[in-house]
Amino acid sequence: MRRRTPAPPAPLPQRRGVDPVRLRLPADGAWGTVREHLVARLTGAGPGVVEAMFHAGAVVGADGLPVAPDAPYRPGMFVWFHRELPPEVPVPFPVEVVYRDEHIVVADKPHFLATTPRGSHVAETLLARLRHDLGLPGLGAAHRLDRLTAGLVLFTVRPEERGAYQGLFRDRRVHKEYEAVARHDPALELPRTVRSRILKERGVLAAREVEGEPNAVTRVEHAGHREEDGLARYRLLPATGQTHQLRVHLNSLGVPILGDPLYPEVAPETAPGDFRRPLQLLARALEFTDPVTGARHSFASGRTLAAWTSPKDWARP
Repeated sequence: MRRRTPAPPAPLPQRRGVDPVRLRLPADGAWGTVREHLVARLTGAGPGVVEAMFHAGAVVGADGLPVAPDAPYRPGMFVWFHRELPPEVPVPFPVEVVYRDEHIVVADKPHFLATTPRGSHVAETLLARLRHDLGLPGLGAAHRLDRLTAGLVLFTVRPEERGAYQGLFRDRRVHKEYEAVARHDPALELPRTVRSRILKERGVLAAREVEGEPNAVTRVEHAGHREEDGLARYRLLPATGQTHQLRVHLNSLGVPILGDPLYPEVAPETAPGDFRRPLQLLARALEFTDPVTGARHSFASGRTLAAWTSPKDWARP
């Protein structure tokens, strides 16, 4: 088997904590120049954009020098450039750093802030903010939280150690504890362990449960309720990490999480900048043994869920 040639280090710095785009020219193709390939590949960039990038010297090779517009196409060649960042509404909530050492950073993410760049959320993400604010361009996420979920996220400082920390989550060697607020159902018998098979299809907003071998396991515990407003707190202990797992499982029990725009029904999309009524789901605790240092770590989020701590503010339109 032919080994793939590793990519050289990026010759361009990050911008606002966002890496430059790296492209490798395909082994096959009828393009005469690098510019012709990028024009064909970056169809969404708009007319004249690629030509302007070459004219400005914004497309560079591994040596950091601008690639000429008439540079011949060479299969396997790497090129880098900065994409035009999409307009983003700033998420007006601070990021709290819970812990930092030479190997890891643990951050307490607010609701509405994406963990890593994806789709229309690029610079306005937890990773980009931390890279910029902490001066750590090599910072990488060991796992992710949904954009609408708040709480603890583990990042790695050194790229070469990232795999070791990702392995903690892959091998289920991290104790994760979540908190959610939903309707109180006195008939719901808790604690219980929910097991199901969850399918999340590309392009479909909501995941769904299907027949088959379970791939999602969550222990659900009662953590208190209030008679005056009929709400309850739930302690959630996931043994697996399927997309939207906790949201799907509480919905399947008949107590969908407050503020959830997808379960039980997909709600109309809110306007950009509408940060009212966040999803009442919080990644409350992380515990694990550090695979690099051997230290035992236990972290707790300092955030609260507004529907429980400030119900009047939560209910306000």
